[in-house]
Amino acid sequence: MSSSKPKVLVADPISQRGVDELANGGALEVVVNTGLPEAELIKIIPEFSALVVRSQTKVTAAVLEAATKLRVVGRAGVGVDNVDVDAATRRGVIVMNTPGGNTISTAEHAFSLLVSVARSIPQADASMKAGKWDRKKFEGVELYNKTLGILGMGRIGTELARRAMAFGMRVVAYDPYLSVSRARSLQVELVEDLDALMPQVDFISMHMPLTDETRHMLDARRLGLCKKGVRIVNCARGGLVDETALGEALHSGQVAGAALDVYEVEPPPADFPLRSAPNIVFTPHLGASTAEAQENVGIEIAQAIGAALLDGEIRNAVNMPSIDAKTAAVVRPYLTLGDKLGRFAAQLAPKRNDRIVITYGGKAVEMPTDAISRAILTGFLKHAGGEEVNSVNVRSMAATLGLDVEEIRSSEQTDFNEWLHVAVFSGDSKVSVGGTFFGAKNDPRIVRVNSNPVEVTPFGVVLMLENRDRPGIVGYIGTFLGQSNINIASMSLSRTEQGGRALTMLNLDSLPSEEVMKKLAADPDMFAVKVISL
Repeated sequence: MSSSKPKVLVADPISQRGVDELANGGALEVVVNTGLPEAELIKIIPEFSALVVRSQTKVTAAVLEAATKLRVVGRAGVGVDNVDVDAATRRGVIVMNTPGGNTISTAEHAFSLLVSVARSIPQADASMKAGKWDRKKFEGVELYNKTLGILGMGRIGTELARRAMAFGMRVVAYDPYLSVSRARSLQVELVEDLDALMPQVDFISMHMPLTDETRHMLDARRLGLCKKGVRIVNCARGGLVDETALGEALHSGQVAGAALDVYEVEPPPADFPLRSAPNIVFTPHLGASTAEAQENVGIEIAQAIGAALLDGEIRNAVNMPSIDAKTAAVVRPYLTLGDKLGRFAAQLAPKRNDRIVITYGGKAVEMPTDAISRAILTGFLKHAGGEEVNSVNVRSMAATLGLDVEEIRSSEQTDFNEWLHVAVFSGDSKVSVGGTFFGAKNDPRIVRVNSNPVEVTPFGVVLMLENRDRPGIVGYIGTFLGQSNINIASMSLSRTEQGGRALTMLNLDSLPSEEVMKKLAADPDMFAVKVISL
């Protein structure tokens, strides 16, 4: 008999403590099967809810397509270059990493390479082992009073800056997302333009993610802007440095030395041209390779996956906002209400829509609105995408459909302490629905439909009637439904003026038949008849 526990596949080696943490007291079934080729991974992945990798296993679109139960991919490390994040997002799979577990390890390795490239330590060691004694050849430079340019002031860049300043270095930083006040607190000089940093520095250390914007950010042109004799360290991502341009600069002397831990192709091919440069230091992607770092990232990713599968908590996701356990508990009622409002709006609106506007009011503005908006969009797009739509891929699906999403935090004063409102636009037409909570957070209500005040419990079957406001209409509706063996659980009435159009909302205990709907629609006092399933 197969286990009903969520299954986790550990496809790359992680620490034993990480594996033990994943077992989580027996709540998860953990399978360790490393070194699988893609074809083998595709065969077994359908039975797993989570996948743990490091840098060896490639989580491709084909793997994700086969992973019908997969909810989480956990990368025990910082970069997710080996995971097709776009494909995972489309499939509704959360991709998590461990940005903190190897911070110290990588910062220390970067600083070690900084010292090595300043003093030619690996070359001197190799020379000594070859039986030579060549002191003049390996004359180096001091770090003291030199200027270090750090490209990217995240966790690792910050730790490297602290170590460099302890050695008496001046630190100049480039990071387009770093605030001036944060730079001041770190005691680094912030430059707005990368080109302006180049002529100032004696050393450059790279700590940027690899994106279309940062790929080859150190190219031939920028290397030419540097002081002659600059030294470069890259412990971040292969591809940040144009390796061809770096090789030329090393041979010309424009770059006095370089140290690389990461490469555009890993491992580098046998004919890798930089191998022939005498003034370069190589390490085989060792930034996170310490016993402490491997234990830390293994435990960190295990805890994150367990929290996601068992508690709905999201940590360090790269394709979805993170929500801790406390926040998840607070926001959960809003997610339920948001899903119901989205489902309701989807059944009011036409199939093709241009724009959806989500408004938060009262105490709701204090909530993590992205998570709630995702719940609303998930409910709204279930009709278009079915069960494949979830909170991870829903924004991507909305963009694919050409549905613009706008979020507003309103200061409008209403009768409700907290409220959500969803308006859907299709050309010149608009439908809308709003909701709040009555008393406890487990008692949501729909309180606006197309600007009409109502009170509807957002569960089960809702019959929505636009009818003429005339004496006896409520009795007629109740009698007709009773004769059709349909029980009314609750009723809400709304009208704009006496004798005009009225909106009648009924919570029903069962779904009306097609014949019942046709008879209601044929009544001359009925302008519109619709069933909403929640």
